Amino acid sequence: MQFGLLYECQRPFKGTEIDWNKLYKETLAQCELADQVGFDNLWFVEHHFLTGFSGSPSQDAIFGALSRITKRIRIGYGVCILPYHHPVRVAERVALLDQLTDGRMELGTGRSNAYEQTGLGLDPRDTRSLWDESIRMIPKIWTSDEFEWQGKHWNVPKRRVLPKPYQQPHPNLYLACTSPDSFRLAAQKGIGVLSSASYAVNVLADLVQIYRDELKNAEPVGEFITDFWGNNVHAFCDDDDEYAKNLAAESMKTFFGPDKPYIQGRINAYEELIEAWGGIPDHLQADFGRWLRQSDDEHKKLAQEVGVSLDSGPGAARAAFAQLDGQTLAERGVIIAGNPESCIKTCQMYEDIGVNQVMLIMQTETIDHDKVMGSIEKFGKEVIPTVKAYAANTSVAD
Repeated sequence: MQFGLLYECQRPFKGTEIDWNKLYKETLAQCELADQVGFDNLWFVEHHFLTGFSGSPSQDAIFGALSRITKRIRIGYGVCILPYHHPVRVAERVALLDQLTDGRMELGTGRSNAYEQTGLGLDPRDTRSLWDESIRMIPKIWTSDEFEWQGKHWNVPKRRVLPKPYQQPHPNLYLACTSPDSFRLAAQKGIGVLSSASYAVNVLADLVQIYRDELKNAEPVGEFITDFWGNNVHAFCDDDDEYAKNLAAESMKTFFGPDKPYIQGRINAYEELIEAWGGIPDHLQADFGRWLRQSDDEHKKLAQEVGVSLDSGPGAARAAFAQLDGQTLAERGVIIAGNPESCIKTCQMYEDIGVNQVMLIMQTETIDHDKVMGSIEKFGKEVIPTVKAYAANTSVAD
């Protein structure tokens, strides 16, 4: 089992300007600490136009800084949006950073969403074929003395593309995935999964198996198969078990709030989230059924009781989502949170279903820098060593 940190570079934006300088300096400090206490990876997203939700439009700049202040931790695009970039430029940038980091780069890839795509002048209908052509080109650019290409979107006359990566034959490749179809696509291409959705562990187990089964028939786009499942999950560790679980639950539910990009425009978004998180828990079934039986006026009253806006989505699902508590979410593995003992137990659940890395989301708009630093240190000193020992013992037993 490996441990990563996933960064949106997130801060609240409620009509006032974000202190970007402070945000990035805090982010670098957190990454430096993660390197020191034993984390395996740092992952940074690429987002545009999502003010407040994400301040990570240019990973290369951050990675250049990380190449100087970290020593051993691997650094990954989580992800690079391939349709936005010429494949030659992606290959050059990643290779240069791989040289600066002595071979610590990972290339996660994806296609983003229609809101960002159209803002950058892309037709969303073209992004699948743009991604597909690019992911086939990049490994060939890295491994060819002279590269040339004639395709649907790009034509490159014979050229030498330099530098080549420090890692030979090339860095690992990944795809950001949210559905069984994308898990299958990653497997078919022989690349790893960076699962960008949240699941209960019992739900996730079936999805991991879909990928593993499909991987048996892979036709890798690169020189080797990257057999890897990384799963993002909101996390927080503190000696106060209940406090940590509630803080992580609040963080995740805010992350998936009705104004957020992962929710806007999605029909039945909260029904899908609740299903992925293991369904309505028994202790909320009565309230859920009561909501379905109410009149419009009674809906409004109940909405006020549970802090739900009727404009934010289907009433019953939104109400149940708002009431899901930290203890339930932690027991299901939807969050990795609580005291060190609780976090260890949940990480072992991920290990048992074949997840290779948990990509922990700690820095969010509801968790400030000092708390993140404390959680990173506690994971590094009290959680990671125990989970890695458990994984090693499990592997020997198998």
